[in-house]
Amino acid sequence: MIRKRDVCSVLGQFFLQVAVVASMGTMGWPQNLSRIDRERAQEMLKIIAADVRQNYYDSKFHGVDWEATVRAADAEIARATTLERATSEVAAALETLNDSHTIFMPPRYAVQVEYGWQFQTVGDRCFVTMVKPGSDAEAKGLKPGDEVVTIDGFAPTRGTMSRMHYALNVLSPQSVLQVGLVDSASKKFHNMDVKATVKRAEKISVNVDLARMRQRLDAEERRDLAHPRVEEMDDALMIVKFPSFFQAESEVEGLLDKARSHKALIVDLRGNGGGSEAVLRYWLGGLFHSDVKIADRVSRKKTEPVLAKSNRHHVFDGKLIVLVDSGSASAAELFARVVQIGKRGTVLGDRTSGMTMEAKFFPHRIGTTAFQNNFLVFGAQITCAELVMTDGKSLEHVGVTPDEMLLPSGADLAANRDPVLTRAAELAGVQLDPEKAGKLFPRQWAKDRAYMLEE
Repeated sequence: MIRKRDVCSVLGQFFLQVAVVASMGTMGWPQNLSRIDRERAQEMLKIIAADVRQNYYDSKFHGVDWEATVRAADAEIARATTLERATSEVAAALETLNDSHTIFMPPRYAVQVEYGWQFQTVGDRCFVTMVKPGSDAEAKGLKPGDEVVTIDGFAPTRGTMSRMHYALNVLSPQSVLQVGLVDSASKKFHNMDVKATVKRAEKISVNVDLARMRQRLDAEERRDLAHPRVEEMDDALMIVKFPSFFQAESEVEGLLDKARSHKALIVDLRGNGGGSEAVLRYWLGGLFHSDVKIADRVSRKKTEPVLAKSNRHHVFDGKLIVLVDSGSASAAELFARVVQIGKRGTVLGDRTSGMTMEAKFFPHRIGTTAFQNNFLVFGAQITCAELVMTDGKSLEHVGVTPDEMLLPSGADLAANRDPVLTRAAELAGVQLDPEKAGKLFPRQWAKDRAYMLEE
């Protein structure tokens, strides 16, 4: 029998540690687990387990004894002392599948948290990449380029990064993070407690077309953050920076038409977490003169090709350079790998995240709890298919290795220099110094928005 403690044990320990820390804080969860809430947590586990059983793309669950895993999680919930700890057991059960796209989405918190700083792996190291003005992180002296050694006692690595982000931002948001880092200027190690900004969520009544309201708010956020940014350098080069694949087909065609008046195109996918498969097809269809196969979609019942049809009236056929990093995921990785396999262009940067499964979200709700006034809304994102590239390999847990590995240093991050974009411009025949390159696309913070549900 395979128990969840035997698989991905470091991540499991991290899930449970942040659950213990949060249960001592004021994040909106009841500190004592009532009989009703324990039963609700067990019901969530039962429902999610059934969703996995029926919908997970691999009917053999990669050799994991799924029924034994569920029984073990149920036993842990029976011993849990807080709702936070109980729901973390649901997440830990899904973690045994070791699947980047299969994750538990717990009930929304009555409060939302913003840490005021961001971090990312660069090669095999982890650095602070953004610090929000006015945040406690800024007040404590965190700066881009500082190397992050530990977060709440755990070392952030390439292999654990996505689950750490999930634990801290979705599963168990924290009011304070204990951070160990090496200062980029002094090179000295520091331990510090960095406070997050905690905001109570605005309540939205389900009697006022809740679904439409939430969709509108989320759509606004996606449009704001996904809108491509463009820099043109005469007719020699056009640079397109877009953080996700959420554009309309007409917008993609417009960008490609604009690119056709240039000799070279840099597509900057660094930090692009993926998005719509349709948008991925639009982009690739505008870069190849013939139809291109992206991958085979392998589901539980069938295997079918994923194709991008050439948009022959809007094809850019000049020099193509694609930039990726450890934050490039899903559709961004597929884009880069198709360009590589088709020998259509050059890929520069860092190895991508290796998170390329195809998943669907299964939402649920159950009745009254102490957590929310009336009901719990929860669910799970579950992988329904694996995408196998035309070379017969999957990118899951592997990622895309660039044709030319280029990593900014901590000093580059601290000085806001972008040597990767500088090298890409050089390949396009354009001189662009790293300081200027670093100023072309300033990093953006998401809008402050907090809302929750009530009857």
